[in-house]
Amino acid sequence: MKKVALLIIFVLILATSLVKNSTKKIEDKIFILNQSIRSLKAKLGDVMLEYNFLSSPETLIQFQSEYFEKELIKIDIMKIREISEKNNIIKLTDFVKKSNDE
Repeated sequence: MKKVALLIIFVLILATSLVKNSTKKIEDKIFILNQSIRSLKAKLGDVMLEYNFLSSPETLIQFQSEYFEKELIKIDIMKIREISEKNNIIKLTDFVKKSNDE
């Protein structure tokens, strides 16, 4: 009976150490992933701030008036063409590919 009790205690101690060891490895992986997420969130915050600031209509209008007052004109993007040259032959193609739905 004592041998069975000692065997059960030994098995429980062994199982506890295995569970603790695997839990420690999982916690280490979680910590590393949280560090990665934290740095990515910081980068996302910076990019979103830059995007929101630079893409706001007020900011774009301000930049236009400050830097491009007479140089900017509106143009339909579908009218923009790409010029390429191959074997001394110039080829014009649409810059924006038209979808088949139109």
